[in-house]
Amino acid sequence: MTGKVYGLGLGPGDPELVTMKAARLIGAAQIIAYPRTRTGDSFVRDIAAPYIPAAAQEIPLDTPMAIDTAIAQAKYDEHAEIIAAHLEAGRDVVLLCEGDPFLFGSFMYLYDRLADRFEVEVVPGVSSVTACAAAAGLPLVGREDILTVLPGTLPEEILERELAHTSAAVIMKVGRHLPKIRAVIERLGCTGGATYVERALTPGQRVVPLARLTDETAPYFSIILVFRDTD
Repeated sequence: MTGKVYGLGLGPGDPELVTMKAARLIGAAQIIAYPRTRTGDSFVRDIAAPYIPAAAQEIPLDTPMAIDTAIAQAKYDEHAEIIAAHLEAGRDVVLLCEGDPFLFGSFMYLYDRLADRFEVEVVPGVSSVTACAAAAGLPLVGREDILTVLPGTLPEEILERELAHTSAAVIMKVGRHLPKIRAVIERLGCTGGATYVERALTPGQRVVPLARLTDETAPYFSIILVFRDTD
């Protein structure tokens, strides 16, 4: 018998937003794996900390934020084989994921490498999309509105095209792309309907109308909500 993989979405950062199911699975886990940065930090491990049993074996997975996709893919291959070794030995593995595992989550790359060989269960989590809307007090969509989710890494012309044809947009992965995104929003005349949200629902939360934001760069955990009149 091989082990089972659990991909747990742990939400945007508040440990109280971890689902009851995820908390139960963490509390019963013998092996817990999670991504960490090159400096050894792991935001998702911090979220899960109140639920991790002392006896659990922890497997930190060094995850590069590499522009070179070949480097990242090689690392995911390595991580998948580390996890597979435990599964083949009959041990279950709990994988911790920020936000929701299948919404811009790195877990999806491990899922692609493991799901055809092992049993995998995905446990949804509170996504940064809904977390930022809640933090800003801005309903995302209603009635016949259309919501578009865009990575800020897209080329400028594609961002402009997509924003021009939607009622509301969530722009993720803002980071160093903030000046480009701001320029697109200004050209479309949507600055007044745009809100910047940083580290939603964490102690470092920051919510600022884009028109008042003076920063030139943003952290990775930041999003811009854009609402426009399409009539």
